[in-house]
Amino acid sequence: MNSITKLLSRAALAAMVALPAMTAAQAAEITIAVGSEASTLDPQKRDDGGERAINDNIYETLLARTPAGELVPGLAEALPTQVDPLTWEFKLRPNIKFTNGEAFNADAVVKSVARIIDPNFASEQMSYFGTIAKAEKVDDLTVRVVTTGPDPILPSRMYWMKMVPATYSDDPAFQTEPAGTGPYKLSTWTRGQEVVLEKNPDYWGDAPSIDTVRFRFIGESGTRMAGLMAGELDVITNLLPEFVESVPKSAAVQGVETSVIILSTENEATKDERVRKALNLAIDRQALADSLYSGFALPTKGQLVNPRAFGFNTALQPYPYDPEQAKALIKEAGAEGKTVTLVGEAGRWLKDRELIEAVGNYWEEAGVKVDYRIEEFGEYLNQLFDRKKRPDAVFVVNSNELLDADREMSFAYMPNGTASSNNDPDLAAWVPAARVETDVEKRKGIYAQATQKAHDHYYLVPLLNMQDVYGFSARLEWQPRVDAKLLAKEMKVTE
Repeated sequence: MNSITKLLSRAALAAMVALPAMTAAQAAEITIAVGSEASTLDPQKRDDGGERAINDNIYETLLARTPAGELVPGLAEALPTQVDPLTWEFKLRPNIKFTNGEAFNADAVVKSVARIIDPNFASEQMSYFGTIAKAEKVDDLTVRVVTTGPDPILPSRMYWMKMVPATYSDDPAFQTEPAGTGPYKLSTWTRGQEVVLEKNPDYWGDAPSIDTVRFRFIGESGTRMAGLMAGELDVITNLLPEFVESVPKSAAVQGVETSVIILSTENEATKDERVRKALNLAIDRQALADSLYSGFALPTKGQLVNPRAFGFNTALQPYPYDPEQAKALIKEAGAEGKTVTLVGEAGRWLKDRELIEAVGNYWEEAGVKVDYRIEEFGEYLNQLFDRKKRPDAVFVVNSNELLDADREMSFAYMPNGTASSNNDPDLAAWVPAARVETDVEKRKGIYAQATQKAHDHYYLVPLLNMQDVYGFSARLEWQPRVDAKLLAKEMKVTE
């Protein structure tokens, strides 16, 4: 399909743009293409971008963010107040209901908190909620969230936790028949093809201007591009950078995602620090940014922590590209010809397969063999979050909507983190300590120690800080968000 896409001429584009205007009925519907199908529509179970894209329109959170990232009230009527070092109080908006008829109130908040932090529920989202101990009902519209220690970013955590109904969330049907408080509700889910949302007529906030939103699952970037050019799609994620000038409209924002490969310090192939160092030195990150992403990405500075997040270590520099030293280290470690299994997926993130294969080629040039495991997205998530049997190397594009280093630390640095693969006792102590440290400079210092330690022992292969690149139709009016949420209520169409 890529070859077909490249044949699209500017004359063809002009002809498509000149098509007759949409009717009012047509204008009330849009189609958004995403790279992977949701593995569930339970908003608290998995850490799945396909699920989030849909559920961000169905469910809501106590706090929200503006498109520029400012924290603002959501289902809570104001920002929380701190009762004591461990307790935050939220006042809830009145007269809000879930689409199944249940009231949104303190009971729903208490259930939402208890459910997602329950170890037996095993939420993949726990790296967002590391300090939360419980929620307590004060009255129907007042709830307190209690933490295990002082937590300066608790408000940001509650921006991420979607609120679920107190009773219906226990029903097995909840995974496929969601009920939220948001501006849209589920109409149909045709497996393997699309999810259709329709406007929630009882929405408590301002009514969205778009009546129907279709999310189509299209993993191949060229196919998404062709669908946009043919007028079948209104928004595509992960627009190929080389086609930014060819689509009716495009936008790019410096997002909160960083591509990384997590290395196991226990597996035979990667337990030798010399091998892990070689796998870092073998990669020309600047070439990847330039050749694959046409400048819509930047090499990481030796860490997974996003440059926009609190705790980013400004002292670290990118790992140098030194293929000769990489080869020498592989030889010195006796790893020539050994196989490194590299687990990834395709279609979820911009040029993910191409990036995985490019990294693997660098590694093979350094002297190891690479066993590529490009998995279906649900199986990929299973392996990414399997703490008992870690892959040698697993690719992920990690997002940091909390804008705080605790997100990355809880995800990939701290032993027993959501996707981490090391047993470093210092990180095991430092990350929880930083999480509850209220002295800003001390907290920053702990994160500097942690990122330096992981950098020096090559626990990760940080790759690129990514920009979010979108293509959209001429009739769509939309400003992409720094948190990459696809909120249809913020979109408008012209006839």
